[in-house]
Amino acid sequence: MHQERIKKVLSAMEQQHLAQLVITDPASIFYLLGKWIHPGKRMLALYLNLEGNHKLFINELFPVFEDLGVEKVWFKDTDQPISLLAQHLMDENVVGIDKSWPAQFLLELMEQKPDCSYVNCSPIIDSIRAVKDLQEIEWMRQASRLNDQAMANIQKVISPKYTEKQMTQQLLEIYEQLGTQGPSFDPIIAYGANGADPHHSPDHAALKPGDSIIIDIGCKASSYCADMTRTVFYQSASEEAVKVYHIVKEANARAIAAVRPGVRFCDIDAAARSYIEEQGYGKYFTHRTGHSIGIEVHDFGDVSAVNTNPVVPGMIFSIEPGIYLPGKFGVRIEDLVMVTEDSCEVLNQFSKELKIIE
Repeated sequence: MHQERIKKVLSAMEQQHLAQLVITDPASIFYLLGKWIHPGKRMLALYLNLEGNHKLFINELFPVFEDLGVEKVWFKDTDQPISLLAQHLMDENVVGIDKSWPAQFLLELMEQKPDCSYVNCSPIIDSIRAVKDLQEIEWMRQASRLNDQAMANIQKVISPKYTEKQMTQQLLEIYEQLGTQGPSFDPIIAYGANGADPHHSPDHAALKPGDSIIIDIGCKASSYCADMTRTVFYQSASEEAVKVYHIVKEANARAIAAVRPGVRFCDIDAAARSYIEEQGYGKYFTHRTGHSIGIEVHDFGDVSAVNTNPVVPGMIFSIEPGIYLPGKFGVRIEDLVMVTEDSCEVLNQFSKELKIIE
C-alpha cells in the first residue's frame, strides 16, 4: 500500500517535471512509509528521486528496525545532517521542499547547494493525501464510531459538580476506556457565555441552569482522526437559544446536502453561511464551515468561501457551522462527511436533535 502511495508521488513529480523532493513532515512520512517518527528539533527527511534513489535521513536517536522500503541513512547528533543530505541531491536542479521544514534547515541547504532552486512540493503530497483510499476510509469510520460512543458517554456525566476542565478529564478517561489512541486535538468543552468563543480553552467555569454546553471532541484510532461537535443545554434553554440551535442545525443539514462530486468547497460553505445570514446571524458565524481531516485533524484543504476547488470521491472534511453571541452563549454542530460517487456519507451518527440535560 505504501509503495503505491510513493508511486503516486513519483507520477505527480514526473508530470510537474520535478526530479527530486525532500519530505520532512512526520505525518506525510507516516503516510508514505507507514511509520511515525517524531524528530523534535532534529532533522528528519525522506528523499525521493525519479531515478528511484530514495533515502530516509534519520538520527540514530530514533531506532527504526523494520524495513520501510527505502534505504536508511543514519546520522548522529555530532554529525552535519544537512551536509549528508546535500551530498545526495542532484546538482543544478530543482528541489521540492515541503512547507513545514524549519528555515534553519532549508537556509543551510540553500547555502550548501546554491546552484539548485527550491520549490514548495507540499501540494503534491497534500493532493494525494486528500483523497482517502478504502483502508483509510475504514479507519476514519472506526475513529468516528468511537467518537460517537465517547460523545454518548460524556453527556451521561454532565453535572454541576464538574467544571469544564474536570469534564475534559472525564473525556480523556472515556477515550482511554474505549481503547482509542487519545484525543486528536485539545477538547473544547464550553459552558454558557464561554461557548461564544469558538476556540475556548476549558477552564474552571461552573455549570449553571440554562447554560448551553458546546462539546467539540475528537479521538484517534489507527492513527486517523475523528472530530465532532454537539451543543446541549443544562436543565433549560431560552427561547433565543432554541431558535439559534435550530438555525445552526438547518445550516449543518443544508451544507451536508450540498456535498457531491464536482461541487466546489466554497459552494458548500455558502450553503451553510447564506442560511445563517438570511436568519440575521451572519456576523456571528465567524469561521469557515469546515476543514479537511485524516492523519491530521487539520489536513490540507478547507470548506471556506475562498476555496474554489471541487470535491472528489474519497475526500473527508468537517461541516461545522456555528453562531456565537458574545456574553450569552454559542451553538456549533459538526459532522464529518466523506464524498461518495454521487453524494456523501456522514461518518458520525450521534443525534443532532435539541437536547436538554436534566
